[in-house]
Amino acid sequence: MEARSNSRRAPIVAVTGGKGGVGKTMLAVNAALAVARTGRRVLLVDLDLGLADVGVLLGRSPVATIEEVVASDLDPRAALVQVAPGLDALCGGGGSPAMADLALPARTRIVGLLKELAREYDLVLCDGAAGIGSDALHFLAAADHVVLVTTPDPAALTDAYGLVKALDAFGEQHGREIPTPEVVVNRAASPEEADGVATRLRTVCERFLSRSPKSAGWLPASGLVELACRVQRPFAADGQAPGLLGTCIARLAARLERLCPEREALSTCSRA
Repeated sequence: MEARSNSRRAPIVAVTGGKGGVGKTMLAVNAALAVARTGRRVLLVDLDLGLADVGVLLGRSPVATIEEVVASDLDPRAALVQVAPGLDALCGGGGSPAMADLALPARTRIVGLLKELAREYDLVLCDGAAGIGSDALHFLAAADHVVLVTTPDPAALTDAYGLVKALDAFGEQHGREIPTPEVVVNRAASPEEADGVATRLRTVCERFLSRSPKSAGWLPASGLVELACRVQRPFAADGQAPGLLGTCIARLAARLERLCPEREALSTCSRA
């Protein structure tokens, strides 16, 4: 990932998936924990506004959610949950049809709040809704970087291409330059399989969209992930996860950490 020059705030990275169930929330939560462990200040935001799961995976019940922030003049800082040293979370609610299809002013307000909060962090990592709904595309277009999670499943890979295509069309429609998503292949049997999946996606995107999504890493299929989800405790909560899973999430975290601004520059603008 190549960080954009931005001396005013931390980068906003959106994690998404072409279809649900590919593991994007699991990846966002554990990557946020791993980056925070490097000493960076990270804000994890649940932007899957209709069916939010970040709080569920963390085993946390926030005092307030993004829904309350949007519906009132509540300072978003009052809704933050301290997850771990260096990591705060802004959780969403669940089962709210109104939040699943926001009006443009509400979307714009959320983006503005995120950019304001980004002045106080080194990285803002957002778990967005899967698919190509209006809210999902709007928030992806507002991000500095997009991480697209897929699996070797043919349906997941097809939907991943569909999301890149929809995001490309959204950019053309609105006259905006949208960064090409980078790809993480989850539940791969080997690095070779992950490379093959990423290559197939890149090939079709280059052919039909003139976009070349880079590979940002991969994660193996692991029973540890399923167990962590069931007990509502991220596998990275107590330090680096064992084995290959830990190695892969650490590599992804290092990639994200390189996007962070210089600490001195961030602290200076935070005081402004």
